[in-house]
Amino acid sequence: MPPAGEYEPSPVEPVRDQVARYERTDGEEGGVGLDSGLPIIVVTMRGRFTRKIRKAPVMRIEHAGNYALVASNNGVEQHPLWYHNLIADPSVTVQDGPKRFAGRVRELHGAEREVWWQRAVAVYPQYAIYQSQMERIIPVLLVERI
Repeated sequence: MPPAGEYEPSPVEPVRDQVARYERTDGEEGGVGLDSGLPIIVVTMRGRFTRKIRKAPVMRIEHAGNYALVASNNGVEQHPLWYHNLIADPSVTVQDGPKRFAGRVRELHGAEREVWWQRAVAVYPQYAIYQSQMERIIPVLLVERI
């Protein structure tokens, strides 16, 4: 079941503003990453502590109707907060432009992770640079439609 309840916007102003523009215009505005300039999607999830609805703009990496979420955190050594939210509660809604769908997230491992990692690096080569400069393995999660 997709997350529902009280929405708590990001405390980070550029993220909060981007999500609001994206949703208001079905991705016509705010539809590219603030640093990358590449297409994004908005993932709606439940916060693991507050249980409130949270939204994160994430790089658009789509294949056959499924989406990879790469928890690179812009090359920072810690996982992004949204990663922890999704591990705690894998039910999401994804907005890709005007299209919205309910999904379930799972973390990828082994050969399946490698296939999606290569797809992600093809979209955004900076991921490979981030990985080469850190000790943690960047998680790759997959959103599958419900």
